[in-house]
Amino acid sequence: MTKIKESSTNYANKTLLNETCSEIYAINLISGQWILSIIYHLKNNRLRFSDLKQQIPSISDKMLAAQLKKMEKSNLIKRSVFPEVPVRVEYELSAIALAFLPILKELETWGNLHKNYHP
Repeated sequence: MTKIKESSTNYANKTLLNETCSEIYAINLISGQWILSIIYHLKNNRLRFSDLKQQIPSISDKMLAAQLKKMEKSNLIKRSVFPEVPVRVEYELSAIALAFLPILKELETWGNLHKNYHP
C-alpha cells in the first residue's frame, strides 16, 4: 500500500473522481485484496484479531492490522476495546457496512455468473 503524493496528478485525478462519481468512491472504499474478505467474515458477528486471522490464514498479521486500520478510518468497521487483562479488542461491521451486505451478495452472484461465462 503505497501512499500517493498529494502533489501528484494521480492524486488530483483520484480525488476528483471520488468527489464526482459515487460508484468510484464506493469501489475505492472496498478495493484491495483483503477488505471484501474481512467484510465477509464479519458479516454475522464481531470477531477478535486472532479469529479473523484464523479465518483468513493467508493474510499476514501486518496486512490484517493495516486493513483493519484502513477500514476503521473509512467507517466500515467499529473497533471495541474491553478493559480486561489482557485487553480484548473486537471488530464488527458498522451500520453503513451492514448496508453493503446485500450488494456483497449480488457481487457473489455476479462473480459466479462471470466465472461460468464462456461466450
